Amino acid sequence: MFIAYIIVSIVLALMLVASAWAKLTRDDRVVTGMTGLGVPLRWFPPLAACEVAGAAGLLLGIAFAPLGIAAAIGVILYFVGALYFHLRARDKAVVPPLLLLSLAVLALILRFAAS
Repeated sequence: MFIAYIIVSIVLALMLVASAWAKLTRDDRVVTGMTGLGVPLRWFPPLAACEVAGAAGLLLGIAFAPLGIAAAIGVILYFVGALYFHLRARDKAVVPPLLLLSLAVLALILRFAAS
């Protein structure tokens, strides 16, 4: 279970960092998509910071289980919020936040199982 947690955490952390980078660099596709959902541009830096913190927590959680658990819970809450914005806007592109939410739930389950 521990090796599975390591793999899921690394993959999820890479995806979170890539998402944060897209927000910080104001990638046109991300800006168009998120502002279309009603997310103001001023939220981009704090959202990116949350993603980076989640990625760091997942990776550090490999060595310190409580941090990995807390980070997974934080990432789950982040993507529940993202999913809410998609559903509120009646956006059909819910696969990306659902995928990341699923990976965060899996990371949490695996971290508990490996502890």
